[in-house]
Amino acid sequence: MKHILILFALVTTSAFAYERLQGPTELLYCNPTNAFDSYTLFGVGNRTFLLDLQGRVVHTWPVGTNPHLLDNGNILDAGKDDPSGFQGFKEVDWDGKTVWEYTEKRAGYAPHHDWVRIFNKKLNAPTTLYIANKSISTEQAIAAGADPKKLSNRDEGQMDAIVEVDMQGNVIWEWCFFDHVVQDTDATKPNYVGTGKTIADYPGRININMPGKPLKRDWLHCNSLDYNATSGHLVINSVQGELYVIDHDGTFIADDAKSSIAKAASPAGDFLYRFGDPARYAQGDPPRVLENWDSATSGHKQMGGSHDASWIPPGLPGAGHLMVFNNGQYLYQRTPGSSILEINPFLEATGRDTGKYVNPPAAGYRRETYDHDTHNEPRQISKQIVWSYRSVNSHGFFSHIGSSGQRLPNGNTFICSDTEGHFFEVTSDGKLVWEYINPVTRDGAVKVLGDALPMVNSVFRAFRYATDHPAFKGRELTPNGTITERAEKGIDSYRKRPPGDRPQGKGNGQGGRSGRRDQDKNNQKRDTI
Repeated sequence: MKHILILFALVTTSAFAYERLQGPTELLYCNPTNAFDSYTLFGVGNRTFLLDLQGRVVHTWPVGTNPHLLDNGNILDAGKDDPSGFQGFKEVDWDGKTVWEYTEKRAGYAPHHDWVRIFNKKLNAPTTLYIANKSISTEQAIAAGADPKKLSNRDEGQMDAIVEVDMQGNVIWEWCFFDHVVQDTDATKPNYVGTGKTIADYPGRININMPGKPLKRDWLHCNSLDYNATSGHLVINSVQGELYVIDHDGTFIADDAKSSIAKAASPAGDFLYRFGDPARYAQGDPPRVLENWDSATSGHKQMGGSHDASWIPPGLPGAGHLMVFNNGQYLYQRTPGSSILEINPFLEATGRDTGKYVNPPAAGYRRETYDHDTHNEPRQISKQIVWSYRSVNSHGFFSHIGSSGQRLPNGNTFICSDTEGHFFEVTSDGKLVWEYINPVTRDGAVKVLGDALPMVNSVFRAFRYATDHPAFKGRELTPNGTITERAEKGIDSYRKRPPGDRPQGKGNGQGGRSGRRDQDKNNQKRDTI
């Protein structure tokens, strides 16, 4: 659902939006005193837009799936407009010229969703890390301890891998979940828990026979990846509602890819930390339906359908903590809503910061209750969640897939709610200071958007960059109208997708049952949960 705030209502009590069936797109609200002086970057329809605080376009690039702005002003993006699957990457310069490309040519590897350009200190050179589904045959899975009774014989399984390539396109490091599995099914097979032990004794490994989640294609559906240059650690997020921290720098061996891959596959590559659903490793309560059948509990599950796990960078409030977009799926609330979570992974039960990773169940939980008008049951919230944001009205902020959250230098948090193309900035105490609706739909840019199916104007992620960011040094950033104004003038306008790639309902997705089936297929292809 879209949101609108009366533009002249600058009082902070207007922080939360309300339901509506039709309203304007683009800039809805801006408090220039409290909003972070910055540019907003997002990609949609094979076009990346850079907007000023007033929502005016200052630059575009001819790519736009999940654009990553580099310090030199280049954009690193997927080579295909579909974050769920593509074969490689493309880097374009400020003028849109392709300056670097990489294609995954190995059989059995399928890049998807996320990547990150890092500076590899051991190589003294930039490299690119990306997520790829790696094929696991039924024979390989059974040999590793998978229960053959639970495996599908129809197709092979897949487990996510993190691949690192240098600027020449050589694979120089690789880590895969398959090398870090554990099982309690067959004592004659590898990865067995051992006599007197259980899955609960191995939080650093993943159960290949996860209850209710037998190995299949796109098993974990990891969707985000981030690198902490200070610690050398990576965080990987799974849509199932868990994030995992692993050691990159400690398992990387310069100029020896074979040894690097072997070390990453060894116990040195086991999880350093995981957060989100301790029942997956038998250290917490799973969600369950309550006795009266019309209520349920989330157990100790903290997030579901989660996206965009990242480290808060040095120098910002919460530096070194983790931030993740909790879509709020699969938490069994009567009126689900999304939230942004800030996690301090070093907190113990007393609230002391230990400076080292603490298993979340050891840190404990607090009981959180909700206003009776939400009809939501109380939840057990991890004590390691040190800050969160959600709208007062669950219907005011909810995205069932995609999305992102970013801590800003002024202490505010910038949020992209994918489903509705909704961007907004909030203060640390939840006050709204900026709000925007993406006007780019499957059928072009529109100034007013009515009742429509989700994803009509979706944006996978959006990010803010300070006006003095290195990428903008020496660049001309002259505002040249809003997206809809530019589209009306034919300047750098959004180009419609080919007819076969759009739903066949009414113009902007309003009504029209004939378009629902095609649109649902698009949504499933884009980000299957």
